[in-house]
Amino acid sequence: MTIFLAIILGILFGFALQRVGATNPQNIINMLRLTDLNLMKAIFFAIGISSTLLFLLMTLGVIDAGHLSVKSSYIGVIVGGAMLGLGFAVAGYCPGTSLTALADGRKDALVFVGGGLVGALIYTLVYGSIKGSWLFNTIAGGKVMLATGSDKFQALLPMVPGTLLASVIGIAFMLIAWKLPDKI
Repeated sequence: MTIFLAIILGILFGFALQRVGATNPQNIINMLRLTDLNLMKAIFFAIGISSTLLFLLMTLGVIDAGHLSVKSSYIGVIVGGAMLGLGFAVAGYCPGTSLTALADGRKDALVFVGGGLVGALIYTLVYGSIKGSWLFNTIAGGKVMLATGSDKFQALLPMVPGTLLASVIGIAFMLIAWKLPDKI
């Protein structure tokens, strides 16, 4: 059932990416250049609604907070994120949009996906030699959330209920999406 649900959710996510234009790298590049913010509006609204719904459903007991997976924060995550961001800006794809664009028939996405797989292979091959380096020094204690609805993870703001903070942030993201102009 878990695999079936993952496939269904993946198809729905890919459909949504295709419908908002995220499979066209020019739309992503235009968003990053701030010349067409329609895609940014869709992303902000999706983050806002999903964050609000996730924490609301956790509060109502529909979703068990124990199913959340919080990855440790490392310095290498910042370095890797910067590399991903650079590739995102140059190619106009991120991992999710590239796979959806590939399914959409875009040949340039094949090059991006291939490059990502080569990068993953290189990381796998060099991991043994870098695992003890500064790249794996934890940030803020490792597995930490801003606020949480779970006793499983440490919160940076333990005095603020996770549902309240997530709702405020989620609503802020939706308001930003609503108020953003089409271009700057």
